[in-house]
Amino acid sequence: MLAFWGVVTIVMLFILVIGKKTSPVIALILIPVITGILAGFWKELPSLIGTGLLNIAPTGLMFVFAILFFGILMDAGTFDPIIDRLLAFAGNDPLKISIATAILAMLIHLDGSGAVTFLIAVPAMTPVYDRMKMSRLTLASIVALSAGTMNILPWGGPTLRASTSLNIPVTELFNPILIPVLVGLTCVLVIAYYFGLQERKNINFSGTEKHQTNQPKVSEKKELARPKLFWLNVLFVLVTISCMIFNLAPPHIVFMIAFAIALLINYPKVSEQKARIDAHAKEAMLMASILFAAGCFTGILKGTGMTEAMAGEVVNLIPEQVGRQIPLITGIFAMPASLLFDPDSFYFGILPLLSTSAEYFQASGLEVGRAAILGQMTTGFAVSPLTGSTFLLIGLAGVELGEHQKKTIPWAFLITLIMVFVAILIGAISV
Repeated sequence: MLAFWGVVTIVMLFILVIGKKTSPVIALILIPVITGILAGFWKELPSLIGTGLLNIAPTGLMFVFAILFFGILMDAGTFDPIIDRLLAFAGNDPLKISIATAILAMLIHLDGSGAVTFLIAVPAMTPVYDRMKMSRLTLASIVALSAGTMNILPWGGPTLRASTSLNIPVTELFNPILIPVLVGLTCVLVIAYYFGLQERKNINFSGTEKHQTNQPKVSEKKELARPKLFWLNVLFVLVTISCMIFNLAPPHIVFMIAFAIALLINYPKVSEQKARIDAHAKEAMLMASILFAAGCFTGILKGTGMTEAMAGEVVNLIPEQVGRQIPLITGIFAMPASLLFDPDSFYFGILPLLSTSAEYFQASGLEVGRAAILGQMTTGFAVSPLTGSTFLLIGLAGVELGEHQKKTIPWAFLITLIMVFVAILIGAISV
């Protein structure tokens, strides 16, 4: 009977969230509460929800302070000189322009926000592409692949959701696949290089063109810029990320301290500090609310035993040889799954079931999570019709969704497969 109520919970989540009948926050809270009561656990619900919230607290804190930290550095113009140099490097060569586009999108996506990446990168590069008569589809594709691969970062939405859903530290999930992710980012640059060669042929580039690109400045709020603190801020970013990757302190502690120092150094006045926090609070709290709502969802499903009951039923249907390969199968289908499942439905509904089922076959549930974030709403998020960021991207670039998907999906799928292969080679995913 528990398996039945678990299936009802997940199906209702799909119907309400994917069908846009309600917000993910409401669905993640009310659906498991209702099914938990119907399953006879109404007395236990407060403690189950409390346990779920305690488990999610570090991840939620990490996301809030990571967004604030990178937001402060963006406001201070930390990345503007790098971006300006990239645009100067690109010049009038389609090959260099394509590579610069990829690096630009990767840098901007350090804050983990697809919308911010698209709002900055696409308008900055569109005049360059238009004057060089390069395809805007190429622009959209490169930005999508760059942001998608960067979305695997520990403070990215998919990785945070996976960490929350499986109740494991984000560093245990991400650190073993750091090398595959770096390989994936290298693949993006190689693909951008290939696109650049194609654009050279399409416009009959000879290397003698004298177009004036007049790239716009990325940062329009010059009063917020702190150019004298550029090197200090860059060093601070490197130290912060290193502390997290090398487990010198828990990620949420690292970002809390880093945010406080960055804010104090760049904006010492109290009024400035308040304004900068207010500017990024909406984005930070929106995702944080989803994560804490997910704590309620996973707390009830796991605490009542629904997840294990569903996994037990799935185990009876899956051949043993197939069950042992659930991590590999998840990695292969992770990117295409972005076209079918929104991130909340997949990571809070499907992933726990896959992970628990894998453990029944003596496979690693943790490795299922690693495999999932190599594609599901990472490389696949900027081509998925289930996320608003995709429509923002194609709207800014002025391209059709179908054409964008046709050009980008094969490359996004290839990047995921390469990362999965590398993860297998280094032992991050077992076969």
